[in-house]
Amino acid sequence: MTDWRRRSGRAAFASHRLVGWIFWDPVGIERYAALGIPNGLGYYVTTRAGALVDAGADVVTAAYYSIHPDFVRLSIDELLKVATSADAVRARDEAVVVGLHEHVPEICDGLAELAEPLWAAADSLPLSGRALFAAQLRHRRTDDPLLSAWLAVNCIREWRGDTHFAIQTAEDLTGTEAGILDGAWRSYGDDWLPRSRGADDAALAAGYARLEARGLAVDGRVTDAAIDYRISLEHRLDDITANAWQHLGTERTDHFCELVESVGDRLIGRVDATAGEKWMPAGRHHERRTT
Repeated sequence: MTDWRRRSGRAAFASHRLVGWIFWDPVGIERYAALGIPNGLGYYVTTRAGALVDAGADVVTAAYYSIHPDFVRLSIDELLKVATSADAVRARDEAVVVGLHEHVPEICDGLAELAEPLWAAADSLPLSGRALFAAQLRHRRTDDPLLSAWLAVNCIREWRGDTHFAIQTAEDLTGTEAGILDGAWRSYGDDWLPRSRGADDAALAAGYARLEARGLAVDGRVTDAAIDYRISLEHRLDDITANAWQHLGTERTDHFCELVESVGDRLIGRVDATAGEKWMPAGRHHERRTT
């Protein structure tokens, strides 16, 4: 289990890097804006949610767990004035292909070769409780093996995200509390992480009050015990989400990781250049706070 815990975490980190850059990609935003959406507003929310957009803003807010509902609603409203969720995803997918060939051409053939086994791994995962994953799973299975492989990785990544939110929900953590703990563990100062998802001063005060009641914060600061607790949640997540990679197998999983690791800094550099050096925290090396 320990070995698969490590491999699961490694593969997840690679997946975040392979997928995450697209959500701030200028080509993707430009194609999305061309649908008729001013400045590409809400590109991240709608293209990541995909078909889940059609279920409505409340459902998407619930699935995202910690993104402010007003921003989710505005994003969906702006899209549906002029286009559909399928149009949004298509604009993103076109940008994925352009971006991979432009920024990491040396891994495109190797990644494309993994399309079929990656989809088999994604298809092996249970749907129960995984709304964002389910919305991606029935996405068109393109004939382009490179895009197909990327989409399969995105599915596996969203299954992990849904599982992460389920663990936090079971632990009775609000989205703001989860952001506070995650930001402290990743050494993000000034509560940047929950604020980036829309938490204001009042939401942060309420979050810290609940954490203090549980002994996880004192005087507006996350405790060492809270960091241990947050690490334990990550271990649970890595253990549960190892199943996709176990289905893919040791050799292919390691090969996938090696492919993405060879260009990972370049991909996260795309986020740096287009959004800033703090976004996509799950795909960044951090000096994580430990006890």
